[in-house]
Amino acid sequence: MSEQDKELSLFKVVLSVLAAMFGVQTSKNRDRDFAKGRPAAYIIVGLIMTVLFILTIWLVVKFVMSAAGV
Repeated sequence: MSEQDKELSLFKVVLSVLAAMFGVQTSKNRDRDFAKGRPAAYIIVGLIMTVLFILTIWLVVKFVMSAAGV
């Protein structure tokens, strides 16, 4: 199987989702994602990353509020 026919690895999908979340995705990687990526992989990784982001923000706010004695 040639390099062009391979599906993207989970690591590359996670990196692409992270780059897209921060708004720094290159057009080369975006084109690669649309050409070789499976939409389900990006949807699942995107949902997981969104939930992790929300939980992280919630935990930070909870920690700060408890440290401030509120």
